[in-house]
Amino acid sequence: MQLSLVIPLLNEEESLKELHGWIVDVMQANRFSYEMIFIDDGSTDKSWQTIQELSQSNEFVKGIRFQKNFGKSQALHAGFNTAQGDVVITMDADLQDNPEEIPELYQLITQENFDIVSGWKKKRYDSILAKNLPSKLFNWAARKTSGLKLHDFNCGLKAYKNEVVKAVDVTGDMHRYIPVLAKNAGFDNIGEKIVKHQARKYGRTKFGMSRFIIGFLDLATIWFISKFGRAPMHLFGALGVFMFFIGFVFAVYLGVDKLFINKTGRLITNRPQFYISLTAMIIGTQLFLAGFLGEILIRNRKKEARYTIIDEF
Repeated sequence: MQLSLVIPLLNEEESLKELHGWIVDVMQANRFSYEMIFIDDGSTDKSWQTIQELSQSNEFVKGIRFQKNFGKSQALHAGFNTAQGDVVITMDADLQDNPEEIPELYQLITQENFDIVSGWKKKRYDSILAKNLPSKLFNWAARKTSGLKLHDFNCGLKAYKNEVVKAVDVTGDMHRYIPVLAKNAGFDNIGEKIVKHQARKYGRTKFGMSRFIIGFLDLATIWFISKFGRAPMHLFGALGVFMFFIGFVFAVYLGVDKLFINKTGRLITNRPQFYISLTAMIIGTQLFLAGFLGEILIRNRKKEARYTIIDEF
């Protein structure tokens, strides 16, 4: 199988049939062997019924249905586990991603040997204040922290080698950072392609200010994981030793001062340096233990399901 199209969705019943027909036209025109995997992330409309109808008319349509809304990352994770194609392409179900980009994305993976090709919606039709400006700020921060020179980390239209999607573990809201996760897993050949962006035709955007804030928190997480994920002791241990050393120096100073210099002076417990010393050593010990526990967790962690599938075909 040449292509697996992984399409997560939430309440997109109005756009599914049109998207399906558009994709089928592209697949037939290019004679691709393919599968179309729709992941219903807990929709409350008739999205699942529509997917079932599409599967009856097209044997290449597959569906996965979650019991509730678990998030886009979990939907992609389930789709990646199912995907069998040599090239896996992700796209949104709201008709804002153009299926006509698929052939060129496929060629960039198969002929140019990219591990990932990320779409770049250079010209957008979203609200400037609600999405465009926050996206520019977010992408700038992501470039600075990750070292990847991508313009649009959160573009839903991306192409991957199959081995890439099988190697990355997409959790939480980390779907924005799949290229970073792939880079951390050793897939360094990451490219970018300018893609067409369509104005939303049905429904309303799922993007809100809360997701923008969560995106920056996840960015801090992915930065930490990239730098210290395999060895948290390198950060917490170093900070712990540094803080403990500061406290120990103050303790030695107080001891020497009391024993040899100012023997009849005030009590050590009445001096502010005593509390600085005590606090620094306690914090240093806690940081060191945090790094130690982190190392133990990494060596003993086990993968567990993060979503519940109630129907699949």
